[in-house]
Amino acid sequence: MIKLRRAFPARRASTRRRLVLAFFLGCVWWIITSVLFAAPITPEWAERAVTPGERADVVKEVFKSAWEGYYKHAFPNDELHPLLNTYGNSRNGWGASAVEALGTAAIMEAQDIVDTILDFIPTIDFHRTKTPVNLFETTIRYLGGMLSAYDLLTGPVHHLVRKRERVEPLLVQSQKLAEALKFAFKTPTGVPWKVLFLEKQESDGNPSNSAAAVGSLELEWTRLSELTGLLEYRTLVQKAMKPMLNPRPKRTEPFPGIIGNWINVNTGQFTDAWGSWGPGGDSFYEYLIKMYAYDQTSYDVHKDRWIVAAKSVMNVLAETPRGSNLKFITTTDGKSLDHLSSHLECFAGGNFILASKVLNDSRYLDFGLELTESCHEMYVRTATRIGPERIGFSPEGWPKKQKQQLEDLGFVILDPSYQLRPETMESYYYAYRATKDPKYQEWAWDTFVAIVTHTKVRNGFAPISNVNRIRWNWKFGRQESFFFSELLKYAYLIFADEAEYQFNYDGLNNWVFNTEGHPLKVTRPW
Repeated sequence: MIKLRRAFPARRASTRRRLVLAFFLGCVWWIITSVLFAAPITPEWAERAVTPGERADVVKEVFKSAWEGYYKHAFPNDELHPLLNTYGNSRNGWGASAVEALGTAAIMEAQDIVDTILDFIPTIDFHRTKTPVNLFETTIRYLGGMLSAYDLLTGPVHHLVRKRERVEPLLVQSQKLAEALKFAFKTPTGVPWKVLFLEKQESDGNPSNSAAAVGSLELEWTRLSELTGLLEYRTLVQKAMKPMLNPRPKRTEPFPGIIGNWINVNTGQFTDAWGSWGPGGDSFYEYLIKMYAYDQTSYDVHKDRWIVAAKSVMNVLAETPRGSNLKFITTTDGKSLDHLSSHLECFAGGNFILASKVLNDSRYLDFGLELTESCHEMYVRTATRIGPERIGFSPEGWPKKQKQQLEDLGFVILDPSYQLRPETMESYYYAYRATKDPKYQEWAWDTFVAIVTHTKVRNGFAPISNVNRIRWNWKFGRQESFFFSELLKYAYLIFADEAEYQFNYDGLNNWVFNTEGHPLKVTRPW
């Protein structure tokens, strides 16, 4: 009897281990079969929604569904990890998805979501975080998101808030965030550090910062000065921009207006001549023309620098792959072109279209539409009808398979992943608003349906590993906060009714969108 009693616990433990192992293997098998083998299913509304109003309603429902998944499994953390129904804090744990979703929810008049996020905003402590802070990402996402929501909720959608006191924390928290960040500009040149440790008020000591990271702060910090009446914030970013607008040494401006991607914050000098309208450079050029749109009396130098850079893009960096009618913006190493492009460059179509309105020059409209069409072709020529992360178009030294793909597609897919990026949808938005040609609405709808079809999982949306594969297509990663602020916002606005925050090609504009899709009120109409 004693031996039997002693044997029972061991036997029960062994049984428990087998059950745990079986459960674990079952979960793994479920993930593999549901994610790897399952064929994507086109949503039933894809053909049912025909009118712009019906399609806007669908986009709103997709937004609400994505919000519910995030709220259930990740709020108030930064983002949802949709495959595991857990959360991540890649943006310092301050609730990036909530902050970035607020403006979109306000535009869609999703009252319950607006109320939830407004309740959350005052609870954020921007002085506390356990992780390094990226000044650029924090500015465009948090500062841009809160200032935009403030402008919207005190302006065109003020009816969503009964008491002004509900909105004021957006401005108060924006100022608190700026106060926590402003030590970044304490360098010999005023060019800010890239990575910060807020609790110690220190940088990581790396003197390199990118053109995009330095050049994409001015809109948000200037708007903060405008709203608070405190000139300090505007002064900080104006000083930071001086070396950007007059790059040294001269060899780091290989073509007029095209500057190197990296600058030393201690010397104010650029350290290379690698120029790009893609990673490392993109939003620097984007903000040149947007700052002029924000205030045409104060930013003539920005306008002039954009015009010079745009000419170099049109004459040098815009490349047509051999045997195709496509046009993509490539990168230069300072001497030659590298014949590569990426999804990020697809913002440029919209930026040129915006500039054509600001500068009243139809050449930029034509060129912007051409870039937008090429990015559309980058989408529809893949199996999923979604554009890849990175492409190339020079066959020298490539294997036979890639050369054949170049002939078939007009480009070679170098990184086949799709990471929920919004740049092509953004350019569709500007193209439609400028021309009112319904084909851009059809392109946007086709892209939206494809993205939902291939990235939707139970509680959210996940990046996919290969846009040129229907099955055996691994999903991975996180649902980025810009999925709420950019992709779904631009998709909605393409079909939405007229509103004062819409880009208006034939009339006056009172708003300009930051690089994260957050509309900000301008100083005077343009």
